[in-house]
Amino acid sequence: MRQLSRITMDPEVMGGKPCVRGTRVTVGTIVGLIAAGRDVEEVVEAYPYLDAEDVREALTYAAWRSEEREVPLDSV
Repeated sequence: MRQLSRITMDPEVMGGKPCVRGTRVTVGTIVGLIAAGRDVEEVVEAYPYLDAEDVREALTYAAWRSEEREVPLDSV
């Protein structure tokens, strides 16, 4: 996977949730808007300090995270 430079996690910002760099807009907010039927242009209109690449990278991050698997560790 390519490096994502626009998604950051800081425990001091939104409780450490993944956000678009330099904002308090979470990946979850963007995913929710897209899931509700908004398109990239509408998201950028709602958050004018974002651009289309911010939205695409948030979706890329969300897709990557949805593919993660939790693997239980056996107790010793």
